[in-house]
Amino acid sequence: MPLVQIKGVGGYLSLEQKQELIRRVTDAVVSVEGEGLRKVTWVTIEDVSPGAWGVGGQPVTADDLRAMAASVEAA
Repeated sequence: MPLVQIKGVGGYLSLEQKQELIRRVTDAVVSVEGEGLRKVTWVTIEDVSPGAWGVGGQPVTADDLRAMAASVEAA
C-alpha cells in the first residue's frame, strides 16, 4: 500500500489544486508500481501554518510562494 505524504504552506493551494495534485501523484505512483495498486495508493496533503515553514532560515508564507511563482512565470 503506497503512501505519499505532501506538506506545504497552508493557504497556498486551493481545494481544487490539492485534488488535482492527489490525482497526478496517484497516476505517477501507479505508472511505476502498477495499476493494480491504484485503489490502495494513499496521498495525504498536510498544510503547515504560514510562517511556521522556513527556507534558508527565513519564514515562508503563501504570499511569498505566490511571489516566487509569479517571478518564475514572468521569466
